Parts: sequence; structure tokens; C-alpha cells
Amino acid sequence: MAFFSVGSTLSSPGAHTSPASNASEHPSAPIPVQGAPVGSALRVPFGETGEEIFPLILGGAEFGWNVDLESSHEILDAFVERGGNALHTADSYSSGRSEHIIGQWLGARGLRDEMVLAVRVGGHADNPGLGSVNLVRAVEASLTRLKTDVIDVLYLDAVADSNTPLEDTLATTEWLVESGKVKSIGAVGYTAEQLVEARILSSAGFPRLKVLDVPFNVLRRHEFDPDLRLVAGAQNMAVTPSHALEHGFLAGRARTRRAGSLSVRSAQLAANLNRRGSRTLRALDAVGAELGVPDAAIAVAWLLAQKLVTAPIINAFASTHIEELVQGVGVPLSRAHLADIARAAD
Repeated sequence: MAFFSVGSTLSSPGAHTSPASNASEHPSAPIPVQGAPVGSALRVPFGETGEEIFPLILGGAEFGWNVDLESSHEILDAFVERGGNALHTADSYSSGRSEHIIGQWLGARGLRDEMVLAVRVGGHADNPGLGSVNLVRAVEASLTRLKTDVIDVLYLDAVADSNTPLEDTLATTEWLVESGKVKSIGAVGYTAEQLVEARILSSAGFPRLKVLDVPFNVLRRHEFDPDLRLVAGAQNMAVTPSHALEHGFLAGRARTRRAGSLSVRSAQLAANLNRRGSRTLRALDAVGAELGVPDAAIAVAWLLAQKLVTAPIINAFASTHIEELVQGVGVPLSRAHLADIARAAD
């Protein structure tokens, strides 16, 4: 099922040797893969942003925190090798370190024009909130760290600021779009009522909110409530679920509590180490065993099977995790599979 597992830089051990050495290879040696990654042929519309993306977005939440620069670049390389072309980060991730790492990678690989770059702002300590001054400063700072002159999708983090009037925020984004610093606007933590208000304001000339980030996975279905679903669907918004693997729990590697562990990650995992979490992992195990793919791929496939979902935002600790996650794009889950997983997570 892992038909997105090979890319343009993956080849056999003799792929870069001379013709003479190639002739001496065993007849059963792997055939070198050349050309564009297999996954590069798969693109879906990114809502009404005008962009087309691979149906997974690589998040940079771990870059500069649990993953160092070299390993981060390996993860980014692995994602692109399998056809990925959309990245997500935030100015608050590792106080901007994530953006620095992605910016260095984009410059070193020369891939800025090929990538769709999404950035969430509002949570950085230096430029908190979505007020006009801080919003402009946050975007300028992100552009500098990312070594680029434009952000393709700017996510406005309403979780970080519930006080600034939406009209003021959208007025500032209007200037950012007109000045060429931002192409499209997305939303994080907005309620259904706020999305309706934003659409009314867009009729007055303000930029439309075209993308919605909501914490959503099989264990957090309630956070994408019916009203929010209805409004997002009516506005034809691209939905990009964050926490696709519930802090890594749905990858199935953590099954027991670690004695004495006080890390943030351990606490996040421990929150789901209960009967419901165990039932859910067993359901993922069963479907994964039937289809021959890991739990992480089934968790991704479940999200992609949900109406309105365009591309989950995934995070990885190692380049090998990318191999597992992209398999979820090619996994067709039946209605029975979906029902079994949902029932286990109830």
C-alpha cells in the first residue's frame, strides 16, 4: 500500500556508479528511480486559495524543540521526496526557531517557489495577539525568519487573542494582502459565529477567510462541532485538521505510562492512556493489519475520509515517520472500517 514511498532521490546502491559497475549488478537488484516523486502527481485544491497541494501538510511544531536542525531538514527532504509540497509553522513554535529552520531549508534547497507556505501568527511573545501593530510586526518577523517575501496562507490565531475586534484584524490583513506580503487568510480557533461575521465583512471588501484549522482527529471529533462544520462547508473553506495524531498517540507507539516521566510529551500521551484510548488503538491495529499499513497511516486515512477535510497537518520526529504518514493518503477505508474506528473511540 505504500505507493508514495519512493521519490526522485531514492535509488539503488548502484544508481550513481559507472556503467561498468551497473553491468555487474545482480539481475534482481532494485531499478533506480528517476524523475519526479510518485506523489507529485497527486494534488488537491487548497480551498479557494488558488493553490494545489499534496493532501498532507507537514507541520513544523517539533522543529527546534524536539528535533534539531539537521534532523528537521532530513524530515523536510523526506516529505518532498514523497511528493509533499505544503508546510505549516507558527511564529510561536520554539519562539520562532521552527521558522528559522524551515527558512534555512527553503534557501538551501531552492524550493520556495515549489512549496505552499502556511504560517500561524498571534502567539509569539514579542508580537502577541491580532491587533494591527503586532499583527504587522509578526508577519514581518516571520518573513525575515523564513527568508521569503510572501506567506501563502496566513492563519490568524483567535485562541491567542479573543479581544481584538474581528473587523480590525481583517482590516490589517487587507493591507498585508494588498502589499503582497500575504496571499490568503486562514483561521485558527474561530467559532461558527465569527466565521459568519467574517463572511459579512468580506462583502465590504475585507479578505475572506479561506482555510480553517481545527484540532480534529478520531479522539477529538467533538471539537469540530456541527455548527462549525455547517459554516465551513457553506463557505467552501479548506479544513486542515491539526493534532492529526493526537500528539503522536494515534501512531500506536505509546501503550503504557512511563514511570517518573515529567516531560510535556509524556503528559500529552498519558492523557489518552485509558480504556477509550486503548480501544481506539486496537481498532487502528485491526484495520492496519488487514490493509498492511501502520496505525499512523490509518489515523491519517480516517481524517481524509471525513467530509470537508482537505489536508491534515502532520508532525514528525524522524524522517522514517514520513514514510508511515504518507501511506495514509493511499489507503481506502471502507464504511465498515470507519464505523469500527469511530465506535471504538466513542
